[in-house]
Amino acid sequence: MSNNSKAYERLTALFDDGNFTEIEPFAKSAEGEIEVVAGYGCIGGQSAYAFSQDSEVCGGAVTVAQCAKIKKVYGLAEKTGKPIIGIYDSNGVKLTEGFEVLSAYGEVVKASARVSGVVPQISIIAGACVGTSALMANLGDIIVAVKDADFYVTAPSEVKAEYSAENGIVDILADDFESAAASVKKLLPLLPENNLSAPISYIDTDAAAVDENADAKAIINAIADCQYSVELKADYGKNVVTSLASVGGEPVGVIAFDGNAICPKCAYKAEAMVKLCDAFSLPIITVANADGFKKDCEAQMLTAVTKLTSAYASATCPKISLITKQAVGGAYIVLAGKGANADLTLAWDSAVASPLDVDSAVAFLWNDRLADGEDRAALEKEYKETIGSAYTAAACGAVDDVFTPDVTKAKLISALEMLISKRETTIPRKHSVK
Repeated sequence: MSNNSKAYERLTALFDDGNFTEIEPFAKSAEGEIEVVAGYGCIGGQSAYAFSQDSEVCGGAVTVAQCAKIKKVYGLAEKTGKPIIGIYDSNGVKLTEGFEVLSAYGEVVKASARVSGVVPQISIIAGACVGTSALMANLGDIIVAVKDADFYVTAPSEVKAEYSAENGIVDILADDFESAAASVKKLLPLLPENNLSAPISYIDTDAAAVDENADAKAIINAIADCQYSVELKADYGKNVVTSLASVGGEPVGVIAFDGNAICPKCAYKAEAMVKLCDAFSLPIITVANADGFKKDCEAQMLTAVTKLTSAYASATCPKISLITKQAVGGAYIVLAGKGANADLTLAWDSAVASPLDVDSAVAFLWNDRLADGEDRAALEKEYKETIGSAYTAAACGAVDDVFTPDVTKAKLISALEMLISKRETTIPRKHSVK
């Protein structure tokens, strides 16, 4: 394989200082050069394997020989417990190889599924990623894509990666390959090498105060060490922000709701983050600021929130919930309820935790006082300060600690230090149904 090929150049851009050891550099397909380059080295300070499809050789078509090489990379990653980064640029399988290539491709899919949740798998969509290549790429845990890349499974189609990002398929959208590679280098230090090893953050810790008026992104920036975080699915379900970050030197996943009602897209987005973190035992910090569930899409909402509830309840990684402004109705149970998910539930001193939204609670509890002419705004204020206050929730054990926003990061670091050694035994089973 020529060192001047596009695939080789992409791997050079991906590995630290452009240095990597190539795997099977002299391998050939039946018709000449093979359509993929593979190697290992350091990416973002983390040891990893990577392969890059070469669109300059037969359009990067997936052949039996290419499948064999990629499968070898997966086998090495499984044996050594190292992450895998796949760079995709292919128009699909080579049809002239018929069922042989389909069978070989099936072996690659099986190899990817075998290490799913065992070692991190990151896919970079660099060019054409269509048909079977799109399916293979989408098996990755995290999908990074160049925004104008083709990314679809059924032809003919003109679907671009940008559309896939808007629909929650692509996790990180980049302007070009160099930006995509930089995102992966920033991402890997926040992930463990495998599901049995502890992640090691390379980020220095710092002290920061959280402003009580901060939105979801500002809260994440404030609690993250040196604002070191990587947002996933930024273009999808925008009422929640999901990021991998370093907090007190500990890599964590953060799921931060922005105060609106939870919609189906937000629930699916949060579920994906919970599953990613749980697979690799990353602690989850949930910023539980949500006004119940969206009311005009009942069937979708029920399915989505059921999946989110199941993901939280099943996850055995450390889980910390922080009620910042309000956790209302079912949102409290799903995001902050200790019975369903949280190891620790924390709250700001001004937060509201309520089984109903404040307006409905006042109408239900104090209808007689409203009928007597008492001011609704005054009653709502009274409810927030009494029945719906964080201190009331803490008094009955529903909240573990209440504090002012400015000490949020210190409280979270203390909680992480206590929970990091958490061990939880579950009932033997293959997997949950929902």
